[in-house]
Amino acid sequence: MNTPTPPVRVTASASDPSGLRYEFNGYPRSGRIVVGLDGSDASEKALRGGIRIATALNTTLQVVSTWTYPTEYAALPSTSDWSPENDANEILASSVGRAFVGVRPPWVSVIAQQGRAADTLIEFSRGAEMLVVGSRGHGGLAGLLLGSVSTACAEHASCPVLVMH
Repeated sequence: MNTPTPPVRVTASASDPSGLRYEFNGYPRSGRIVVGLDGSDASEKALRGGIRIATALNTTLQVVSTWTYPTEYAALPSTSDWSPENDANEILASSVGRAFVGVRPPWVSVIAQQGRAADTLIEFSRGAEMLVVGSRGHGGLAGLLLGSVSTACAEHASCPVLVMH
């Protein structure tokens, strides 16, 4: 008779700047928490909340930043080194880097995805345990005119949505 062996328990940890420790114990994680990140204070609060929830529920964490080319992109000089995708990746690296002191836990993944923020986060919500977003991002006037990402996510996501204030 083949007896299953329990998972090997390898304990490691990281902490956030406040000193809260996040243990990763080597046990398999199930489920997924998704966090929308745009670099705003509200989205960084959403990231910290998502980390705590993923830690408590022993799930993985996907941190998603979106990017699109502005409609005026064609007017930029072709020699410009600016890239909205690079901006999204820099936001992810700096925000996640600030959220953890030391190494990023293996259960945290970062994704820069092309597309409108609300549509992309709603897509990532499929099959997730929870979607965590900030109450205010970098929307400015455009955000007011086009509608709130957090409102669209709360109305259309396929999982519970936590809006961090």
